[in-house]
Amino acid sequence: MSVIVVDNVSIRYITGDFKSIGLKEYIILKLKGKYHVKEFWADRNISFRLERGDMLGIIGTNGAGKSTLLKAISGIMEPTKGKIRVKGKVSSLMLSGGFDKELTVRENTYLRGAMLGYTREFMDEQYDAIIDFAELQNFQEQPFKQLSSGMRSRLAFSIACLMEPEALILDEVLSVGDGAFRKKSGERMKEILAKGVTGILVSHSIGQIAELCNKILWLDHGRQVGFSDNVELYCNAYKEFLLTNQLPNSEEGIRELAQAWKLRNEQNGASLAARRARRLKAALKKGNSKAAVKLALAIVKEKRPELLK
Repeated sequence: MSVIVVDNVSIRYITGDFKSIGLKEYIILKLKGKYHVKEFWADRNISFRLERGDMLGIIGTNGAGKSTLLKAISGIMEPTKGKIRVKGKVSSLMLSGGFDKELTVRENTYLRGAMLGYTREFMDEQYDAIIDFAELQNFQEQPFKQLSSGMRSRLAFSIACLMEPEALILDEVLSVGDGAFRKKSGERMKEILAKGVTGILVSHSIGQIAELCNKILWLDHGRQVGFSDNVELYCNAYKEFLLTNQLPNSEEGIRELAQAWKLRNEQNGASLAARRARRLKAALKKGNSKAAVKLALAIVKEKRPELLK
């Protein structure tokens, strides 16, 4: 049985209604005959299903409808059309929401734990591990509002990792922190997924999507460009799209973009190899042995890396 099913889902925002402009302004505009509302469809006709242990990567430029879709799957908002079915408990981690900026890091850790349904005793047992993972040992009594966005997200991720949900939803949180923390959080995600948890990851890091995900969804301005288990194909096509702004309208179009990216890489690689060879030749001619060795090692590392092991 599928853990998450999104069936022909569309999500609409209405701007200018009395909820957003206030009742007084609504009445005045209504009496003057100037009252209008505008509809904006953040997502249109999105469909996919995920099984236990799947990790879905959602790609798309800003305004593609990624975060709105995550909110609907998390239960924060209802889809305007279509149905979403989620089996079991869902843990949603969208940046640093759910914290009180006036409270300290320690107080917020316990507050967030309580919001997720953990007992005080459980949080007492896990508190040190949470702070250590988030690398906030020296900030425990500091007001949350004084933390950087990266620190806030590290704390949120660390707390979320305590849970054992059926589905885990992550919105850009694996991109916070320095390289070491990103590597650590990625490894933690792999451990969670190995237990059979179903995940959804939104990230602008294509490398991260390729490494962690076995399924991929491409959105553009609320429209589903494609859904597939061929993550490498979609990632390559998306990278070509970012360079050319040529949006595919079919699976064949996606394959063509991916092939174009592959050819572009091969040409760039050949050009780079030619430049390195010319520089190596020049260094040898000038008798610059240090530069020649460095260039030769770079060429061997790229062409025959096994020789350096």
